Amino acid sequence: MNGLLGYCRQGFEPELAAELGERAATAGIAGYARAGRDDGHVLFVTGDEADARTLARALPSRGLVFARQKLRLLAELRGMDPKDRLTPLLAALPEGLRVADAWAEHPDSDAGKPLSALARSFGNALRPALRKAGHLVATDDARLPRLHVCFLAGDHALLALGDPRDSAPWPLGIPRLKLLPDAPSRSALKLEEAFLVLLDAGERERLLHPGMTAADLGAAPGGWTWVLTRHHLRVTSVDNGPLRQHVLDTGLVEHLRADGFHWQPSRPLDWMVCDMVEQPRRVAARMAQWFAQGWCRHAVFNLKLPMKKRWQETRQCLELFAAQAGRPLTVRARQLYHDREEITVFATAA
Repeated sequence: MNGLLGYCRQGFEPELAAELGERAATAGIAGYARAGRDDGHVLFVTGDEADARTLARALPSRGLVFARQKLRLLAELRGMDPKDRLTPLLAALPEGLRVADAWAEHPDSDAGKPLSALARSFGNALRPALRKAGHLVATDDARLPRLHVCFLAGDHALLALGDPRDSAPWPLGIPRLKLLPDAPSRSALKLEEAFLVLLDAGERERLLHPGMTAADLGAAPGGWTWVLTRHHLRVTSVDNGPLRQHVLDTGLVEHLRADGFHWQPSRPLDWMVCDMVEQPRRVAARMAQWFAQGWCRHAVFNLKLPMKKRWQETRQCLELFAAQAGRPLTVRARQLYHDREEITVFATAA
């Protein structure tokens, strides 16, 4: 089997399937999406290996919205004997394949989570077997791919390869973040994950440093403001609701009781972040105004999606934002692990 394997949030398989199908068509690659509701993953099947490789290059992981992980599909194994899953797996690997690591995984879904113990134990047996067969190299080589074994059932697995330069560096594509006791709300994890997933290490070092200024629109109770202060940014928190006192006690926060859709800064800021609950197109238009007016240089904001046609709404909102911003921007969007019915967007002046 040739094509791509994408992991996604349970229930968003139709959105990822639509995104992969539309972008494959734009790239001129024929294929079809195979997805089941609540499966937590989508297959996009192509005609041959050459098409799969071309599609993987045409659809970089960073450019996909609904995929937590993007992998190049190698094979689908059905009817594996629980007493010997390794033999058919090794037989399915291409001759001469060399990998730097191997992960045994399962979809992040109701059906997939009971397979976690199997994935752990199988991963422990897989690596020595790969090493003995000459597939797993002895030293870490960043140029080599990872092998992913995704269990869909005890006798059913998908084999895929992850390019370390073009895939998430976390099992299941999920960064494991811990909610600290003094976080004002769980929404703090969304901004922390956005900085980790949507910015690379160089961008985090260059764009987030002490002394920068920021605005948090719709700030109450202060989760995103709190994250910004942990990076030692000076924050204007805009919300008619209250902020947690310990956030104000940092000495880095000015709380303005105002409407985030109408307030504007008196001078340009480094950052603007926004997690307001509002129609996504209205939010996209307001975010675009911030860039068009030069009120900020970088932004992270959420777009709350409708219940239907979520990929179409996503595409239209991102197109509206880019068109109305009135200047060249680098834009990345992703449905993060800590998001729900929403996507998170990072934008910066190109």
